[in-house]
Amino acid sequence: MASAPRSIDIAAFIDGRKLGGFNYKLIALSWLITVFDGFDMMMISFTAPWMRDELALDTLMLGHIFSAGLFGMMLGGFAFAYIGDRIGRRQTIIWAAFAFGILTTATAFARSYEALMVLRFLDGFAIGGMLPLAWALNIEYVPAKLRSTVVTVIMMGYSLGTALAGPVTIWLAPTWGWEGVFIFGGVGTLICAMGLLAWLPESVRFLASKGQKPHVIAATLNKIDPALHATPNDNFLLGDEKRDTGNFNVGKLFKADLKWLTPLLWLGYIASTLAVYFKANWGPIVYEDLQFSRETAAYVSSISGMLGAVLGLVLMRFTDRMGPYAVAAYPLIAFPLLMAVGLIPMGETTFLILSVASTSFVGGAHFGILSIAGVYYPSAIRANGAGWATSVAKIGGIAGPIIGAYVLSSGLPIVRSFAILALCPAVLALCAIGIGAIVRRRNTAPLPGAAVVAAE
Repeated sequence: MASAPRSIDIAAFIDGRKLGGFNYKLIALSWLITVFDGFDMMMISFTAPWMRDELALDTLMLGHIFSAGLFGMMLGGFAFAYIGDRIGRRQTIIWAAFAFGILTTATAFARSYEALMVLRFLDGFAIGGMLPLAWALNIEYVPAKLRSTVVTVIMMGYSLGTALAGPVTIWLAPTWGWEGVFIFGGVGTLICAMGLLAWLPESVRFLASKGQKPHVIAATLNKIDPALHATPNDNFLLGDEKRDTGNFNVGKLFKADLKWLTPLLWLGYIASTLAVYFKANWGPIVYEDLQFSRETAAYVSSISGMLGAVLGLVLMRFTDRMGPYAVAAYPLIAFPLLMAVGLIPMGETTFLILSVASTSFVGGAHFGILSIAGVYYPSAIRANGAGWATSVAKIGGIAGPIIGAYVLSSGLPIVRSFAILALCPAVLALCAIGIGAIVRRRNTAPLPGAAVVAAE
């Protein structure tokens, strides 16, 4: 005899559980694809010296190539976030993964400045939809108290990918050319995409918020906890937000207290992204132009990326407990360190130590802002909330390489670029403090109607 239909609060079910095998498998899949995401976006910086020599590219050309990929990421983030909130996270992530794997491989066959511009733009477009959707999918399967931590663990994969770009380039480029590095990244991405096709689940919170596919919700919940015995006849609801069957519009990102939170998130994210891509794209070339060897430049940039990831992971335990205020800590440290590196004469060893430390805190701070990008939006618009924030932030990413190109071509001492970079963490710190004040007010005295749009 069939059991009577029940009402199952998915939000309470997920929030009351510890992480299990289902979560670890999802995190591992997301982590693996973000490794190649980070590798893809960073290898252009490490292969740039080889490309510059072989294809006769000047500094401004390289800046435009760097920015073309980021401009593509910005537009792709808008497009895929919209698609992800319309048809679901799973299909959109899989499409994006296959697309950027194919395009990364194709970049190896580019033989002109124009071809590189087009391929980096298209590759960036595909990658732009990956990270925000991966964050959204994982956020919707973990308790609220672990969301920032899980996002950061996934982004550790991104940082590992960026850190590996230097050593892999040094390993492959002397023998196989810069083309071999792109083929390595593209083929690895396609292998990961096949794993996503086989095992990536859809978000049950997303489906419940849209009132869709109860059979998929039931099957997925039973995978998480076989003792639940959910059936398609059960009523699946989200106790912490209302069902939203309407289409997304940008105005939803500015309802209630989101009208303050969203602009601060965007501004801080723009500043942080500008800093990250300024140092990531130009870091190897800056160190090389400061008379360090090409190998030293690659390894120093890679070490900075990995230390930033470790600092980000440490930060997340505080962010989950203290909220966005914790995000302000690292930029407040990075600001004076960058000013010192850029303005105070020092020996080579001291310079390397302080420059790595300062840029590592820049990277750790970036983990802080991205970890909260989707946390304060409801499930029905979470992909758009994170996607729009990430895409708008690419304004900074696009500006970073171009500003770097003009700074390095301006005749200023190259070391002054560190002092210019210091402005970005200062802006991020102020925005994080503002977001913290909004979230604290939401938690203690929610605004009228805020529970409908943003309370989580």
